[in-house]
Amino acid sequence: MFMDKAEIPLAQRDALGLMLDDHCKIKHLFKAFSREKDAEAREAIAHEACLTLTLIGQIEEELFYPYVRMRNEAAFGHLIDKALVEHSCIRGLIAQIQGMTSEDRLFHAKVTVLGELASHHVSGEEGELYPKLMVMNEDLRDIGARMRQRKDEITIEAHIA
Repeated sequence: MFMDKAEIPLAQRDALGLMLDDHCKIKHLFKAFSREKDAEAREAIAHEACLTLTLIGQIEEELFYPYVRMRNEAAFGHLIDKALVEHSCIRGLIAQIQGMTSEDRLFHAKVTVLGELASHHVSGEEGELYPKLMVMNEDLRDIGARMRQRKDEITIEAHIA
């Protein structure tokens, strides 16, 4: 079900490849969370997943989704709207989790549900949005470069703050 970077044409590889790498990281973090037995380590993994999802969501909402919507509202508008609603749900859970520790009763359940929401969101992007972009042969090199630059800026800002 999940996409491989080798399937992506060069014109889309920068943007979609960046997001596939992020998706892979998220999948890995939630898998590690589910396998980890140590509460302190599980908490650290959960908070890293929250930070990673926040970064990815910000880049998608600032750059990728507006770019794609502008290219073809009819083809992509409903997919972008759905993704934005999913982001909102994800942000809500992240806000709750960030105020918790692994000792809180619902911590594990909320992180698990966050992982399920993130997985559903990733499946939608990789199963519907990305293939549509590839079929329409959209050139995503410029937006990919801007996304990578913005990701670097946010990462630097987060480490300074």
